[in-house]
Amino acid sequence: MFKRLGFLFNADFCIGCKACEVACKNENQTASAVMWRKVQDLSEEATISISCNHCDSPECFRVCPEKAFSKRQDGIVQINTELCSGCQLCLTACPFSAPQFNLETRRVSKCTMCAERQDNGLPPACIEACTTSALRIVDLNQFKDPAASLTLPDYPFTQTTKPSIVFYPVKPKQRYFLK
Repeated sequence: MFKRLGFLFNADFCIGCKACEVACKNENQTASAVMWRKVQDLSEEATISISCNHCDSPECFRVCPEKAFSKRQDGIVQINTELCSGCQLCLTACPFSAPQFNLETRRVSKCTMCAERQDNGLPPACIEACTTSALRIVDLNQFKDPAASLTLPDYPFTQTTKPSIVFYPVKPKQRYFLK
């Protein structure tokens, strides 16, 4: 059976430090306006770190007229930027805004889940940089945890794409009052 690599995110552990975002930028040397990984506010008390979800049924793959997208046996969705014509159909098709248009090259790029690093036995740069272990990589074919969820409030989820990400839901913060 093939692997289906995906991200596991725990919003309760994320401190919003953006180390994952910076590590991604440094590792991939993307243009200044291109952000493959983004840390955003999920609520007043929680943040989320998101990138391409390497969907099981990616819309980018489906709509690309140049057939620039491919999927590895481990589930990582790749783009061959040399085949990309810059039409940007994938940008509008992706419910997660993962593909990024590079104004300098006039082509699209996206998170690679650091496939090269993983092929060499290293974790993705974003995972390695996360000091709280809020972000991890798991094999979704093996990962079984009833506490994990396929979505979070206000996070786009679509049965169509089957994103390769699971979440530990945000736990309500306990409030303590002094008497």
